[in-house]
Amino acid sequence: MNRLGQAGAAAAIVAAAGVAIVGRGLPTRSIANVAASTAQAAETGAPIYFRDPDGKPLYSLTPKQTPDGRDYRPVPAGADVSFDAPEPAVEMQAAAPKADRKIKYYRNPMGLPDTSPVPKKDSMGMDYIAVYDGDDSDDGSITLSPGKVQRTGVTSEPAERRRIRTLVRAPGTIQLDERRVSVIAMRAESYVQKVADVTTGSRVSKGQPLMEIYSPAVSSAAAEYLATITSKATAGLEPYGRGSRQRLMNLDVPEPVIAEMEKSRTVPIAIQWSSPRDGIVLQRNAIEGMRAQSGDVLFRVADVSLVWAVIDVAERDLGTIAVGQPVTVRARSYPGRAFEGRIGVIYPQLNRETRTARIRIELANADLALLPDMYVDAEVDTGSREPVVAVAESAVLDTGSRQTVLIDKGRGRFEPREVKLGRRGEGYVEIRDGLAGGEAVVTSANFLIDAESNLKAALKGFAEPAGARAADLSGDATMEAKP
Repeated sequence: MNRLGQAGAAAAIVAAAGVAIVGRGLPTRSIANVAASTAQAAETGAPIYFRDPDGKPLYSLTPKQTPDGRDYRPVPAGADVSFDAPEPAVEMQAAAPKADRKIKYYRNPMGLPDTSPVPKKDSMGMDYIAVYDGDDSDDGSITLSPGKVQRTGVTSEPAERRRIRTLVRAPGTIQLDERRVSVIAMRAESYVQKVADVTTGSRVSKGQPLMEIYSPAVSSAAAEYLATITSKATAGLEPYGRGSRQRLMNLDVPEPVIAEMEKSRTVPIAIQWSSPRDGIVLQRNAIEGMRAQSGDVLFRVADVSLVWAVIDVAERDLGTIAVGQPVTVRARSYPGRAFEGRIGVIYPQLNRETRTARIRIELANADLALLPDMYVDAEVDTGSREPVVAVAESAVLDTGSRQTVLIDKGRGRFEPREVKLGRRGEGYVEIRDGLAGGEAVVTSANFLIDAESNLKAALKGFAEPAGARAADLSGDATMEAKP
C-alpha cells in the first residue's frame, strides 16, 4: 500500500473512532477535520495523534505528557491503528522489572533491519526496543508468545515408530501363462473324420477325445511298427522296435493310441486325438471332412487356473520394486474384489515412449473370473517391513535441496532442525537422520513459525556487534588513508 493509501486508511479509522475516543483525552472535533488533518499529516510525515507511552487507551491529537512527566508516543500515518486495550499478559510483562537483565542492543520498533547499541529514536520519534539476554538466543530457535501460538493454530505431535506403507499403483492387463498353453497341430497331411462336441470356450480335461484323424503317414508308420514287433525275425530285438515306435512318436501320435496298437496288434483306420492338458478351448479350427496340411493348428487349449497380470510401472518407481513383493490386483469388472499375487518377473527393458517397465505378477484364478486381456489395476506394497521413525508429511519444510522440521521445545520455543527423509506413504514420511523417536514436531502452522525464524535470522544478521562493523569501517578508512 502506498503512502496515500495508508493515509486514507488511517483517516478512515481515526474518523470512525472519533466518537469512541472522546472523553479519553481527545478534544471534541468534527470528523471532517480529523480526516483532513490525517491526510495532511501523511503527506508531511508528521504524527496523526499521540498515545499513552504505557499502552493505555489514552490518546491526544496534540503533544501531551503523563502526570509523571513522560511524553505521549507519536503515531505516524503508516502505523497500525488499534484502539483495543493491551492484553493483561503484555501489561504484566511490560511492568515486570528487567533491571537484573543485561541489554544486548536496541532494535527498530517497526521491525526494520536496523539496530543500535545505545538507546535511540526512529524518524517518527518512536523509541527503539531493548533486546535482553535470553530474548535473542543463538541456537537458531524462535520463541512465540502463548497468545500467538494459539492464534496461529500451532499443533505438535511426537515422532513415532511406525511402518510406512507405500503403494505403487499401475494399470495392466491379464495375460495367459505361456507355460500353460498347448496346441494340437498335424505333423503330416491328415484328414479330419470326426470332431467331438467341443467348441471354443469349452472346458476340457487331460485325455479327453477331441477328434479322429486319418493320416496316410501315420498308418504307414503304424503298420511298419506292428510288422516289426510281430515278425519272428525281429521279435524281441529291441533296437528294431524302438526305431519304428519312435517314428510314431515323431508324428505326434498320442501315447494311449500306441499302447492300444501294441495290445491289439492292429492298425486303426482313424487315430483318436485327445486334449494334452486340463483347460479351456481357446481355438477350434477342426471341421469334419477337412484336409489338414502339415503344421496346421486344429485346437488350442490353455490352462487358465493360473494367469499373469502384466502391469506398466513408471520408471521413477523401479527402485522400490523387487521380485517376490506382494501385489493386490483389482479387476475393473469386479469392483470391491481383490486378487492377491506376487511379482514373478521384472522385464529387462524399458518402454522408450512411455518410460515404463513391464512387471509380471502371477495370480491364482481358480474360479476363472480373470479373462485374458482384461483390464486390471495393481497396487504394489513397497513400504518398510520394520517400523521406522516417522512424522506427518505436513511437518516437513522442504525447499528442494534441504528438508527441516520444527522441534517443539515447550513454552512457545521452537527449534528448526535439518533431517534426512526416506519413504513416504499414507500421510507420513520416514526420518532417517536428524530426529529421535518421541521428540515433538510442529505439524500445522509451521510455515508461520519458519517465517518468524527467517525474520529473526535477518535481524540477527543486522544485529552483529556494532563495534565489529565500526572496526571494519575504521579499517577501510585506514586503508584509504595509506598512500
